[in-house]
Amino acid sequence: MPRVTGSLHELTIDGDKVAAFVPAPLPPRDPPLALDARATELLERAQQGLRELDSLLGLVPSVEWIVPAFALKEAVASLELQGQLEGRKARLLDLLAHAAGARVPGSSGDDDVHGVMHAIEALAYCREELTRPNGARISIRLVNQAHRRLARQADGNARPRGLLRAKPIWIGGACPREASYVPPPPFEVAPLFEELEKFCHRPSTLPPLVQIGLVYAQFDSIQPYLEHNGRLGRLLVTLMLEDRRLLRAPLLYLSVFFKRRRDDTQRLLAAVRTKGDWESWILFFLEGVATMAAEAREAARGLFALVARDRDAVLSSPRASVAGLRLLAQLPRHPVVTVPMTVELLDTTAPTAAKAVALLQDLGVLQEISGRRRDRAFSYARFVELGGEGLG
Repeated sequence: MPRVTGSLHELTIDGDKVAAFVPAPLPPRDPPLALDARATELLERAQQGLRELDSLLGLVPSVEWIVPAFALKEAVASLELQGQLEGRKARLLDLLAHAAGARVPGSSGDDDVHGVMHAIEALAYCREELTRPNGARISIRLVNQAHRRLARQADGNARPRGLLRAKPIWIGGACPREASYVPPPPFEVAPLFEELEKFCHRPSTLPPLVQIGLVYAQFDSIQPYLEHNGRLGRLLVTLMLEDRRLLRAPLLYLSVFFKRRRDDTQRLLAAVRTKGDWESWILFFLEGVATMAAEAREAARGLFALVARDRDAVLSSPRASVAGLRLLAQLPRHPVVTVPMTVELLDTTAPTAAKAVALLQDLGVLQEISGRRRDRAFSYARFVELGGEGLG
């Protein structure tokens, strides 16, 4: 007997009569979700990958060195996945330079920078909330606050922020009748989201990774907001991995995997709605976690090894200075710097900051990227390149 996936609700959008899909509550029932041998194998691979990544974090001097690099890479990939950077792909270096106030020839524009930085701000806010004693749990309230930060517009457009949608929407096609998918009508959004929140906290015999995969697909079906649903769904995965103690820091992101496998992602999510094929989606999701955990582990190792080599180079230099070492320690968090910015980071004088920058430039740690004689900008380029591997 085919699994009941949900129900259809007829509504009219812009004069077109369409059938909106209302998903059934989680977990899948009649029949319940079945994890076969392949799913069990992928689940163990994914869990082992997360354990190895988490173990690596316990051996390094500072996890916070690499959290910004991974978050930035995710933000860029997530925007590209939504098509917001098509035609003028944002390079990580461009975005970092722009965010540091540096003028770099051919760099990405303000909209790209704001979109990426808002995504990083949303992640930071949610992580802080989840760790505060009275902070928000994984909840509608938390996701609303993340949406408020993602939806801020540099151009001042007054779009709804932090509010569940009050209008019907469609996905794909030039008009509603040509849509590839019509999400639930507005009056169903809040009840569906509330039920999803309950599922996140309800005791379950399903493995946590499987639960997270179910949550992502259900959020994608609900499409609670007028925009940014994809980015928020992927953010939920990252937050739940940390909240469920599967990772101690947000170093695993699926946007790169979904971007590489865009057609498979869309096809399998559609099959959940049309056929109730949750099993194929879970297989794919677990493959994504296993793949990205392995890539994150190798990237983290490379980043820490690079910082260690550069620290040795600074220490062995005849011109080694405390300011130079302190600046190197700041570079993973601020991979593009200017002399005025270095003054602030080190709380020092302009001459001391200039000498620290010059030392790291002479050692090949920093590279001048602005092509200017004044107001120059310098990049920890090798760190940015390592952190951005896999994009494109």
